[in-house]
Amino acid sequence: MADQVLDAKGLNCPLPILKAKKALNNVPTGGTLEVLATDPGAVKDFEAFCRQTGNELLESSQDGKVFIFLIKHTA
Repeated sequence: MADQVLDAKGLNCPLPILKAKKALNNVPTGGTLEVLATDPGAVKDFEAFCRQTGNELLESSQDGKVFIFLIKHTA
């Protein structure tokens, strides 16, 4: 179970990334943030976001039209 869940469903780029960046500030180092998004572009966006910020994308999956990302706050 993630330390925090961010529901970004219905939001288009770049809002899911911006909200995730803000939410990660409230997640302790080593903690996890689960992001729920419906924008198909979020898959590439979160891969790039984690690469650029030094956070770790632990999991990326899809449940119907919802994309689920599990990010470990390492930076």
